[in-house]
Amino acid sequence: MAKRKRKQPRPSTPPLSASALLKLFRQVKRPLSRAEVIRQLKLKKKDKSLIRELLGSLVEQGKLIRIRRGYGLADAMHCITGRLEIQRGGFGFVVPEDSRRKDIFINQRDIGEAWHGDKVVAAIVKENKGDRNHEGRIVRILERGRKTLPAKVYKQMKGGDWLCRPTDPRLGFGIIAELKDESLELKRGDIVLCVPGDKIDPTMWEGEITERLGEETDIMVQEALVKSNHNIRLRFPSGSMRQAEGLPKEPSEKDFTNRTDLTDKPFVTIDGASARDFDDAILVERRQDGYRLWVAIADVAHYVAEGTPLDREALERGNSYYFPRSVEPMFPERLSNGLCSLNPDVKRLVMVVRMDTDERGLTRSSKLFPAVIQSHARLTYGQVKKAVLDKEPAAREKMGAVLPMVELAEELARKINTLRTRRGSLDFDLPEPEILFDVHGETMDIRPKQRHFGHQLIEEFMIAANEAVAHFLIEQDMPCLFRIHPPADEERLKNLFRLLSLTDKDVVMPKEMTPAALQKLIASQKGTDKEYIVNRLLLRSMKQAKYSPENEGHFGLASDEYSHFTSPIRRYADLVVHRIVKAVLAMNNDSEASLPIPGQKKLYNIAGHISGRERTAMDSEREIHKRVMVLFMRDKVGGTFGGVISHITDYGFYVELREVMAEGMVRLSSMDDDYYTYWHHREMLVGERTGQSFKLGQAVEVVLEEASLDRLELTFSLKSITAAAMDYKDLI
Repeated sequence: MAKRKRKQPRPSTPPLSASALLKLFRQVKRPLSRAEVIRQLKLKKKDKSLIRELLGSLVEQGKLIRIRRGYGLADAMHCITGRLEIQRGGFGFVVPEDSRRKDIFINQRDIGEAWHGDKVVAAIVKENKGDRNHEGRIVRILERGRKTLPAKVYKQMKGGDWLCRPTDPRLGFGIIAELKDESLELKRGDIVLCVPGDKIDPTMWEGEITERLGEETDIMVQEALVKSNHNIRLRFPSGSMRQAEGLPKEPSEKDFTNRTDLTDKPFVTIDGASARDFDDAILVERRQDGYRLWVAIADVAHYVAEGTPLDREALERGNSYYFPRSVEPMFPERLSNGLCSLNPDVKRLVMVVRMDTDERGLTRSSKLFPAVIQSHARLTYGQVKKAVLDKEPAAREKMGAVLPMVELAEELARKINTLRTRRGSLDFDLPEPEILFDVHGETMDIRPKQRHFGHQLIEEFMIAANEAVAHFLIEQDMPCLFRIHPPADEERLKNLFRLLSLTDKDVVMPKEMTPAALQKLIASQKGTDKEYIVNRLLLRSMKQAKYSPENEGHFGLASDEYSHFTSPIRRYADLVVHRIVKAVLAMNNDSEASLPIPGQKKLYNIAGHISGRERTAMDSEREIHKRVMVLFMRDKVGGTFGGVISHITDYGFYVELREVMAEGMVRLSSMDDDYYTYWHHREMLVGERTGQSFKLGQAVEVVLEEASLDRLELTFSLKSITAAAMDYKDLI
């Protein structure tokens, strides 16, 4: 009897995965239905459910787009996945997950049902050339940016539900909400946290109230709702807290191994009076041919290894978040205010950037190394102003033994500042608001923050150190997470020069819009009536700085090589650069303890995430300042204020007040003396009948008509023009 042939085993099918599906779509170069995917991969019926799950997962991630009965690659269909940022005017931008792509402009009518902060897929509908953003429309909401919405309670309805409205003015709908806990007591005007449910109609959603934050007039309640609006984390996970609690309170002798002992050198920290986390300490010494500048930065990377719970949480946060009355730190206080903070009279681990300069303050050589220091004094900017700048005898005596060193530091900082100014670094003279509170936590005043060279001293040294680190990594041919600032919007700059040249023949359009050309313009208008408009319009033409593994230079600082290294307690980017520097130093010293160096793809992912978190920090800071401003001005409705026109639109103009750091709008609809036309290229509103004009920087008197927390704005009416109005014929 013939022997039957044994069946040969079928070749094993490679395990199904999302990456295998994406590879298939790229190979066939066209959309596929689920059935076609199964045929192409020669799968069995039992694999249908897995394919359905994988395709659904890729759609949720924004890598595939669902089209009729099939699926297509998002990239191939000109679709971009990113976070939606809605602006005050109702339009928005999708910030791509890939940080190399430019933001996509979304018209208000194309936003659909997406909310600010949502992860969305946008289809490109118009590709623009040059610096203009591509235009798109939202085709899918992948994930709500906020699972919980802060809302204001308006009234209790029949049946016990409550009518609420989100506190974010960009969310134009109401919520009919039931209580999660029936014992919760609410009243009209309370701020609550609400989980949205199903949509009832275009203007109303269902929801559930989970927590009462408090009365809307309470600053701490306003801070809490802003943190919720921007998904700012309030608590550290148990894993990161356990890791923090497991760290020592002070460095041990073992930690000092292979570190330069600099504890005898008179390092000092200079920070704000309320600061608790001290990232940096400085020391300046005189040398025969110049100066030696030491910048010591807290060695956070020594305690926080990559991939640990503390590191993962720090990456998620991206940076610390500062509010008028609270802080949400990147690390628990045990590190940020304790073990890593360069507190006085205690030994601390640091990474040092030592720079030797010539007599002019130009860095000729630099060296990076790990060390241990002991800060000899915790100084404040106010102390430096009184003792060093104002030469007050009592303050000089109080500063004690470190006074000569701080005076030498001022001398060097002024020389470095002069060099930086000459190369074209831009410094805008625009005040920042400072909110003052009384003992009861009520806002007393909002005034311009006082700045002096004591602040500038530290800034100059930090910029010098950041440049030295970037130069070191470039010289070593190693990756770096650069801090880049793209060139300003050239069309806006040209419009500014055209506008100024109409009334000042000395203003000439430069051949190239370099930082030096802009710095020269700022200097030429300093002290004139055009200083305000120049600073405002130049600032508006600037693009946002961000992080990238590609070195594109920093336009605002006129720097070819720039990184962030000096604040690892509060910025994750600095921690990444610290780790790369430590890895390079270990390689150069043939150390057995080799440290990983991140690749380009990983750095791009980190750069995109932390650039986004930085925008979140800036947005939340702006929002809380607006909320405090409106609350402070509420009892001043009906009052008259002097101010200057700070921004002009086709529906009115914004006025910045002189008496208090607040800004509001005069709407054209409130002006009945004429019909006004917006002259965009000349930043003016011109009356069709009278020829009266309103321009940037023009002084006006206004009456406060309304202070609205719901819209986050002040509404003014025009009382008088306190400076002579310009007739439009003068500009023709």
